[in-house]
Amino acid sequence: MAFPTTEILSALIEPLAASHKFDLEGLKVNKAGPKSAVAIKVDSDSRPDLDQLEVFSQEIGELFDAAEQRGELNFGAGYTLEVSTPGVDNPLTLPRHWRRNRGRLVALDQDGKKRVARIGALNDAETHVVLIERNKKLLEVTTLELAHSPRAVVEIEFAKPAQDETALAESTFDEATA
Repeated sequence: MAFPTTEILSALIEPLAASHKFDLEGLKVNKAGPKSAVAIKVDSDSRPDLDQLEVFSQEIGELFDAAEQRGELNFGAGYTLEVSTPGVDNPLTLPRHWRRNRGRLVALDQDGKKRVARIGALNDAETHVVLIERNKKLLEVTTLELAHSPRAVVEIEFAKPAQDETALAESTFDEATA
């Protein structure tokens, strides 16, 4: 059998990820010299901790090893497995990414213009998200249609956010847009 593709591995991994209530956020396979490298990124609404990632990693290793023994996979001389969560530099591309980062700052690049806003609530259909921006002392609330979302990544924030921004980010979509 040929070296496994990301599609083949995704089909194997996704049911296991779902059993842990994880979403498969990324999969990269590199055939590098004598050992292959498989890097898997998973996330969930409850943010997986290191213990959960370790258990998941062990189960994936067992899954891959069993598939190799059955002749369904062939990593060649072996593989290294890396299981982690997506970093803050991963773009927010799906509604769940916006939902999971509620309350955080996000940098948006829209038509060459950069802006920074705090992520608020999503509407019930998860098609729009509230963005909160500070204009001097005033807070401005806008909504962003996720289908037309510009490139957006979470900004690292070292200072504690202002209480009024935090309260607005925690409010419901309807409360924030009223």
